[in-house]
Amino acid sequence: METLRVLVTGGAGFIGSHLVRELVSLGYEVRVLDNLSRGSLENLGNALGSVELVLGDVRDPEVTARALTGVDAVVHLAALIDVEESIRLPELYTEVNLVGTLNLVRASRRLDTFVFSSSASVYGDPVKVPIPETHPLSPKSPYAASKAAAELYIKTYSNLYGFRYVILRLFNVYGPRQSRFYSGVVVEFVRRALRGEPPVIYGDGEQTRDFVYVSDVVKAIVTVLKTKVSGVYNIGSGKPTRIIDLAYTVLRVVGAENLRPEFREARPGDVKHSVADISKATRELGFRPTVNLEAGLRLLADFYKRSDPHSSTSFKSSHGSSGSKFSTS
Repeated sequence: METLRVLVTGGAGFIGSHLVRELVSLGYEVRVLDNLSRGSLENLGNALGSVELVLGDVRDPEVTARALTGVDAVVHLAALIDVEESIRLPELYTEVNLVGTLNLVRASRRLDTFVFSSSASVYGDPVKVPIPETHPLSPKSPYAASKAAAELYIKTYSNLYGFRYVILRLFNVYGPRQSRFYSGVVVEFVRRALRGEPPVIYGDGEQTRDFVYVSDVVKAIVTVLKTKVSGVYNIGSGKPTRIIDLAYTVLRVVGAENLRPEFREARPGDVKHSVADISKATRELGFRPTVNLEAGLRLLADFYKRSDPHSSTSFKSSHGSSGSKFSTS
């Protein structure tokens, strides 16, 4: 294993906590930078005692510089990702997603590898599906614009400093521990169905998305850390799913087929169709998703059944630090 010490920003969040647990199990030395505003130390489980934790915000250049000291690679997952919220609070999204990324890359002079979690939203309304990495970027929201701009800063500082960069444009990631702040359509459908409530569809339900289970995303990131590839890669399932079909599949998996979806007005900033062309990731990373949608939905439903969907306890932040190597900003 060439990369021994990895900084994971947003490591107490949804994708970050899954990644941190996997990296720890593989023997990596892991440092987590998180302000716990939307993540939870509880998400890290037993891995918490094996990581070095830096409590701080990517918007603070002193914190980011300190967090990067002595690491070989960074996986930058810390971000705000709510499209609607970004339309209401564009300055906040610029500060966290763009300025936060700028702080990291400016402090990456001695870094070997910079892995960035970007988003399929940078493509906007696609002119071609499946969407290849060469597709024009046409963001429809401040969130998407912040991700596209961050990509440019990463490429620029890679040219200046010489670190290897890998940009992963993630499509619709879902799975256990998805925060209530970022509970995407899959999690919302499952949680509502388990409570005996119908799924709510914004728009006509004919819009398509590419849903990829979180463990497949983690595998892609680990592969990137182990290889020498550089560039931009789509990470998704490569399969389109209509939202109306997703709703009925969730109802079937949960055993709530008596329910029927409710339809509401489409939300601003949403694209109509989105599905990844993952041929480049398959060819260069060996990326092949292993969890199909129905299997992923069953795993997610089982998770929420165990954690009691009627209680908010599974979404509360735990600020305890039992057993962890701990530093604060």
